[in-house]
Amino acid sequence: MTRLWNDPADFADEMIAGFVAANERYVRRVTGGVVRSTTSPTGQVAVVVGGGSGHYPAFAGLVGPGLAHGAAMGNLFASPSAQQVYAVAKAADNGGGVFLTYGNYAGDVLNFDAAQERLRAEGVACETVTVTDDVMSATVDEKHRRRGIAGDLTVFRVAAAAAEAGYDLAEVTRVARLANERTRSFGVAFTGCTLPGAEAPLFTVPEGRMAVGLGIHGEPGIHETAIPTADELAELLVERLLGELPDGVDAARGARVVPILNGLGSLKYEEMFVVYRRIAQLLTGAGVEIVDPHVGEYCTSFDMAGTSLTLFWLDGAEQHSELEELWGTPVDTPAYRRGSVAPREQTDASAGADDALAAIEPGDEASRDAAQTVLAAVRTIVETVDTHVEELGRIDAIAGDGDHGIGMQRGSHAALAAATSAVDAGAGAGTTLARAAHAWSDRAGGTSGALWGVILNALAAKLGDEGRPESRAVAAGVAAASRGVTDYGKAEVGDKTLVDALVPFSTTLTHAVDAGAGLASAWRSAADAATRAAAATADLLPRMGRARTHGQNSVGTPDPGAHSLALIVTAVGDLLATQKENADA
Repeated sequence: MTRLWNDPADFADEMIAGFVAANERYVRRVTGGVVRSTTSPTGQVAVVVGGGSGHYPAFAGLVGPGLAHGAAMGNLFASPSAQQVYAVAKAADNGGGVFLTYGNYAGDVLNFDAAQERLRAEGVACETVTVTDDVMSATVDEKHRRRGIAGDLTVFRVAAAAAEAGYDLAEVTRVARLANERTRSFGVAFTGCTLPGAEAPLFTVPEGRMAVGLGIHGEPGIHETAIPTADELAELLVERLLGELPDGVDAARGARVVPILNGLGSLKYEEMFVVYRRIAQLLTGAGVEIVDPHVGEYCTSFDMAGTSLTLFWLDGAEQHSELEELWGTPVDTPAYRRGSVAPREQTDASAGADDALAAIEPGDEASRDAAQTVLAAVRTIVETVDTHVEELGRIDAIAGDGDHGIGMQRGSHAALAAATSAVDAGAGAGTTLARAAHAWSDRAGGTSGALWGVILNALAAKLGDEGRPESRAVAAGVAAASRGVTDYGKAEVGDKTLVDALVPFSTTLTHAVDAGAGLASAWRSAADAATRAAAATADLLPRMGRARTHGQNSVGTPDPGAHSLALIVTAVGDLLATQKENADA
C-alpha cells in the first residue's frame, strides 16, 4: 500500500519537485518533465523518453550522460500530454533532431505522435520507436501491438548510446528498432498496486495465487496460477521467452543475451537473486552466453509485488556486435550507472521551452454572453465527474488501469480554471472553450485527456468569438469532434471506446437540429442515444487501448470512456434545458 502523500492530486508534481531537488547534478526541471542539467554536444541527437509517473526509475531516473536527454513525465499511470512532450523535446534539442521512445500504450502514442507532428511542423527533425517487448500482450503476428514494459531499458540505452557515438537521427532510429526487435519480456505479480489516496489496489490477486502476464499500469494478469517456488518461476519465465526467439537468434549455437530480472516495486532483491540463480542455470544449460546480467528495479508499477524477465539478444556470437558495443557505453544517471562517465559542465538552469499561450483577444458582446454558457457547461462537467469519479475508476480497473476517473477529474478541473480565467479576461465562447481544451489535455494526459482536448477544440472552432452560436454551428462542432476523435485515435464504432457513444450522439444531434429542433431538445435526444450506446458497450470485446489484452474481463461492463461521455452530455443537456426554461419564463 502507499502510505505517504499530501493531496493525492498533487502527488506527481510534488514527487517531481523532490526528485529534481535530490538530483540537480543530473537533471533540471522544465515544462512537462526534466532534461539533463549537463551540457550535450551541439548537433547530437536528443533522446527523449517518457510516460506516466509511478514507474521509477523509468523515466526521469534514466536521464543523464550516456542515456536519455530528457523525460516527459505524466501523472500517475497517465501518459504525458502532447504539450508536455513537446516542451521537453524543445528543451532537450541539441540541433541534431529529436528521437522519441516510450512504451506502446494508446495514450502515449496519441500524445507523443501529436508532439512529433508539431516538432516537424516547426522544422525540428523527429523520429519515434515505440517499445513492444511484452510477449503476453499480443501474439507474434501482432507484435506491433504489444505493450512496452521493462524492455524500455534496452531500447532507451541503445538509442542513447548511438546518439552519444555520433549517429545521426536515421541511424539512431535504426538501431533502436533493432534493439526493440531483439527484446522480449514476460511478467508476473503477487499483489496489485495502490495509488496515493486510493482505498484499494487497482487489482487484487487471491492469497496463494500469482497473476501471469500483468501490465505495469495496474492492468490485471491474463490468467492466474498457484504461486510457484523460486525455481519454478524461473523455469516459467525462461521457458516462455526461449519459446519465442527473435529472427536470426539460435540459442543452441551460443547466442549472447543480456538478462534483466526486474522488480515491480515491492519484491525483495534477495528474492530476485534466488530466482536469478536458476535463470542463469537455465540459460547456460540452453547454450546461451550471458552478458552483463541485471537484477534490480528498472521499470516498476508503484508498489506492486511482482517481477518480469527481459531477454535482450545481441547481434551474434561470432561476428562484431553493434548492439553489444553500444550496450557497453558508460552511463551516469540518478538511478542507473554503468562504467565511468567523464564530468560534464552544467547547463544554464534558466534555459528551457516555455509553451505560453497567446494573450486573449476579447470576443464581442454576444460571444462573451455565450462564453458564460460555456463556463457553466464546463462547471457542470466538473460536478458530474466529481460525482462519478469512483464509479469511473472502478469500471476502468476491471480490464484497464483504474485511472479514468482520476484523469477525468484532473482534466475537467484544469479546464474549469482555464475557462474561468478566459471569461474573466473577456474571451468569447470559442476562445473560452479552446483554453479549457488546452488545459484539459495538458493536465489530464493519457488517452482521455488527448481525446477530450480534440473534442473541445473542434467544438470551439465552430463556436468562434463573434455572435451567439446557432444550433447548427454547435451540431457541426460536435460532428467535427466525432471525426477528429476517430481520425486521431483510429478507433471505430464497435471497438469499445468513447467513439461508441460519441458517434451516435453526434449523428442524433445533427439529425434533430436539421429537423428543426431547438438546441436543448436536440441535445437531450442525442444524450439519450449516447447513454443507450454506452450501456451497450458492456456486451463488446475491446479492440483498442489497454483493455484489449484483457478483453474477456471487460465483458459485462461498459467502456469507461463511453460511459463518462454519456454522463457528461446528459448533464450538459439538463443545463441547456434549464437555461431555456429560465429564458422562456
